[in-house]
Amino acid sequence: AALGYTQQQPTEDRYLMTRSELLDRLAVFLGGRVAEELVFKEISTGAQNDLQRASDIARSMVTEYGMSDRLGLVSYERPRQPMFLPESFSPAKNYSEAKAAQIDEEVARIVEEAHQRVRKILSERRTVLDDLARLLSQKESVPGEELRKMLSAAAPVIVVSSAV
Repeated sequence: AALGYTQQQPTEDRYLMTRSELLDRLAVFLGGRVAEELVFKEISTGAQNDLQRASDIARSMVTEYGMSDRLGLVSYERPRQPMFLPESFSPAKNYSEAKAAQIDEEVARIVEEAHQRVRKILSERRTVLDDLARLLSQKESVPGEELRKMLSAAAPVIVVSSAV
């Protein structure tokens, strides 16, 4: 049972996403954790699923989509195996331990950059964050259009294209 969650709905069925769209999704997933940091000066276990999903996006950007400037246009995705072979017969990865460490560092860097981006946005829009928290304490959910109105009333900082 979730205590709260953010639902991201695509504006259309899509098979492709740009790097900036993925970074925006990362930012949305980190919003709850950053709000805890700013408001309560404390963190909880509540963001566990969001952190996992953010980490998965960042890892896919690095290992599958070639979206890492540091590691380049290479896919480190695990090779596909025939369905009839058990997993123990296929290699766990097709790169070195040194490369695995670089991948881990790059994933951590991407997530941390998104964390700092969200911290800046929420710090600059703290009034909207507080207003939204009050509204959510009165209502169970806030529809996208109502959220867009609240955000447009505040001074624009950065538009998150897939946040609603």
